[in-house]
Amino acid sequence: MFYILFAFATGLVVPIQTAVNSRLRTYVLSPFVASFVSFSVGTIFLLFMTLITKHTLLIDSSVILNEPKWIWIGGILGLIGLTANILLFPVLGGVQTVVLPIMGQIIMSIIVDHFGLFHAPSHALTPLRFIGLLVLVLGVIMVIVLPDWLRKRKQHYIAPDEQSISKLPFQISGIIAGMLMATQSAINGELGHLLNSPVHAAFISFFIGTVFLLVIVTFIRKEITQIRFAIGKDKPKWIWIGGILGSFFVFGMSYLVPIIGTGLVVIICLFGQIICSILLDSFGWIGAKQKKVTGVQYLGLLFIFGAIILIRMN
Repeated sequence: MFYILFAFATGLVVPIQTAVNSRLRTYVLSPFVASFVSFSVGTIFLLFMTLITKHTLLIDSSVILNEPKWIWIGGILGLIGLTANILLFPVLGGVQTVVLPIMGQIIMSIIVDHFGLFHAPSHALTPLRFIGLLVLVLGVIMVIVLPDWLRKRKQHYIAPDEQSISKLPFQISGIIAGMLMATQSAINGELGHLLNSPVHAAFISFFIGTVFLLVIVTFIRKEITQIRFAIGKDKPKWIWIGGILGSFFVFGMSYLVPIIGTGLVVIICLFGQIICSILLDSFGWIGAKQKKVTGVQYLGLLFIFGAIILIRMN
């Protein structure tokens, strides 16, 4: 039960981090700079946490020489997934930017579990597990897609369809972004196992992502100086905590994946993510636009909860 609750808490921080980083972006005027600040803060936080818990940042030479090279790419995958979501939002809108990566995470987590990829615990796709996944997808649609569709139908509004074909590459990119994020969780889980420290694994993941972002914002886009726009007495201090929230998420995934498997971790985190998103919308927290929770969304949450039970029973 502890692992289930921990996975749920890990999912809760994701929408908060997104809201915080979105506010930060309005000050620094660049999604890449906002991501760089978030990764940098998370890296510094995890550096101290690693020193406190493990007392060293050094990596055993046998891990570097003998283990597969893919254990080091988790940070790059997380960077691509995070930045892709930021870039897709203006093109696809909020609903698709949320739904498509979620679908990608579900697909990839099941593939990882079924084949035991990246040395993750193997969980075959049984009929009961498959039914649970169908219920999960239905619940996600009810929570995220149906409310907007019903509202537009009630207002007799039909969205234009001319650009549907041109958006297809972006929609596929959204699914791939979600798949990369699920892959990152499995890879970081294995790295945490090899280092005997999920905190150390999270630090390495964040450090690698920070280095790549530093190159992007300094030499490619040349936007590094825009960080100064987020500094000042008139700027809220909480815009800097996105990296700490993100580091907790990466640590949680690194810790949980080797124990209960990629699929179950991703699904429970998804449940926490949706719960927190609804709370943010309902109360208008952290600058979110206040929205009333509909009966369809409550029913969708029950479907997702039921899906978790089915998959967990399996």
